[in-house]
Amino acid sequence: MKSIFRMTFLVLILLQYPAYSQNVKSSEWVNYGRYAQANEKLPPPAPGEKRVVFMGNSITEFWAIRDSSFFVDNGYIDRGISGQVTSQMLLRFRQDVIDLKPTLVVILAGTNDIAENAGPISLQHVMDNIISMAQLAETNHIKVILCSVTPAYDFPWHKGLHPAEKIVKLNSMIKSYCEENNIPYVDYYSRMVDKEGGMIKKYTIDGVHPNHEGYTVMDSIVQKEIKAVLETR
Repeated sequence: MKSIFRMTFLVLILLQYPAYSQNVKSSEWVNYGRYAQANEKLPPPAPGEKRVVFMGNSITEFWAIRDSSFFVDNGYIDRGISGQVTSQMLLRFRQDVIDLKPTLVVILAGTNDIAENAGPISLQHVMDNIISMAQLAETNHIKVILCSVTPAYDFPWHKGLHPAEKIVKLNSMIKSYCEENNIPYVDYYSRMVDKEGGMIKKYTIDGVHPNHEGYTVMDSIVQKEIKAVLETR
């Protein structure tokens, strides 16, 4: 039964990674419509409310599904979209983060860039996109938390890219930027990595996406930083 479930899940994941072509409209590529209705229905923050938005890819999107109580109990808003690279996140950042008037945004990004979902891209360009999101938030008086990319030894949908070393390098870049700019850095990687640079098996269903136990670990790490940031506002 577990094997059938895992295969079904992998098929759903793979469907999120279409081959991009010049025939795809930019609006479709960015997927502006994914949260358009939810954003429209979301009221402005109530007086005294300290709204928190999570921006990311499938790891963020599935977080609110596999560990829904973390978001429901804390009133957090999930704006993850499966398969997205940092360029897509940057383009929809105003709509899905800034316009929601949060106090804080938690950004977890980079996995799909390393997986070359939209083609090869340098780590510096990935980092530039992450920095741009952070700067957009800060310009709009939104606090920022940047997160490490979670470990992966290989990608089920794009095998043979040897991502482990690139993840380490990108995380080092993110951490250095945080230290230089006084931004909290959330280190999921160190708690979830195995000896080969992949994700510890008990925390994942496919080597990339966390299961409930994996998300529970992430809960405890990020919650501490969120509370610390919100206490200063």
